[in-house]
Amino acid sequence: MLKREPSDIIAIGEKILARLEKCDICPQNCQVNRYEGELGKCKSSANLRVASCNLHYGEEPPISGENGSGTIFLSGCSLSCKYCQNYPISQQMVGEDMTIEQLVDKMLHLQKRGAHNINFVTPDHYFGHITKAIGLAREAGLTIPIVCNSSGYQKLETLKLLEGIIDIYLVDMRYNDNDIARNCSGAKEYKDVNRKAISEMYRQVGNLKLDENGIAVSGILIRHLILPDNLSGSEEIFKFLSQEISRNVHMSLMSQYFPAHKALDDQKLNRKISKAEFDKAVEMFYNAGLRKGYIQELEIDSN
Repeated sequence: MLKREPSDIIAIGEKILARLEKCDICPQNCQVNRYEGELGKCKSSANLRVASCNLHYGEEPPISGENGSGTIFLSGCSLSCKYCQNYPISQQMVGEDMTIEQLVDKMLHLQKRGAHNINFVTPDHYFGHITKAIGLAREAGLTIPIVCNSSGYQKLETLKLLEGIIDIYLVDMRYNDNDIARNCSGAKEYKDVNRKAISEMYRQVGNLKLDENGIAVSGILIRHLILPDNLSGSEEIFKFLSQEISRNVHMSLMSQYFPAHKALDDQKLNRKISKAEFDKAVEMFYNAGLRKGYIQELEIDSN
């Protein structure tokens, strides 16, 4: 796997930052001048805005491990999911502005606290900032892996710049239908963009690789959130991964959906998934020939 020198990483970060003058770094292609305070779909200016930096123990086992994942939640998002559980951060921009140098300090502090990795959550609209920060942090002694924790709605041109910088892609495959994606998440052409992004990520880092303690050091881990009425199109996504990516790809099947934010007002999204829906998704996963990964236990309401 390609590994870039810190100076090269910094230069790539600067290259991406320059594109914020007419922002085209994500598939929304808003073309706004973020340096002038113009806001696109992500609601973000050129200022880096961070909601939190802390050790997180709720990710998949090879990401959180025993020490926790050094998780950095970025404010804003290129999607606008009706059911987003983190909508105060992703859509209401809760957080504080931070310089790139301050972000570097946060990364180094998380490493000092024993974090297994630096985990950037929803980083797409700040790829320039975090890429430059990664280069500076590497120069200053950061050695742990970098996790890109994203929606899977990434632009191929931008992703290619990240080769040799991102060690682990923790990425969603949300939908198999573009119209559903547009209605639920405000994402145009999500299926097509997502599949190209997944293919590029896999080309860069391959299947998930663990160290002797079961902690991820590189590779791709694909999350699939099971939605009511099969809005996520699980079967076709599993077939795509098995036939076009690898039967050995690691997946995380997530049963945690609940109607949050605007989903309460949407008849298709205003309920949790049923046990039958969950069991069917698991069955489709195995029928596609996939075997590796993590299946989140479904919590059944007692009332």
